[in-house]
Amino acid sequence: MRKKKYIYILLACYVATFLRVFLNNNFLVSIIGSLFFGFIFAKRLSSSKEKIILSGFFSCFTSFSGFIYFLYKILNQGDWIKFIIFFNFIIIINLFTMYFGFWISRKIT
Repeated sequence: MRKKKYIYILLACYVATFLRVFLNNNFLVSIIGSLFFGFIFAKRLSSSKEKIILSGFFSCFTSFSGFIYFLYKILNQGDWIKFIIFFNFIIIINLFTMYFGFWISRKIT
């Protein structure tokens, strides 16, 4: 059974990476990922399903490296104010979006 769970995680990662290639906008991917992460997290799934979806799919879909690369490009321009604003803006928007997904999930069930 343990091998089967790892195969499901790998398949979830593959699907997420495939979708990530077609959505070339880091901010949009981050918002979509946060919304669905909150939605799925509120469902209180079993431990194995939660690992497959949250750790497998969403970790590959939202890719932290895209967020870091975006901030690196701003920082490379030497614009510290813009860097600080975008850094805080992205984190705050994603937290609110995740909470909104959580809230929607609770209202549906």
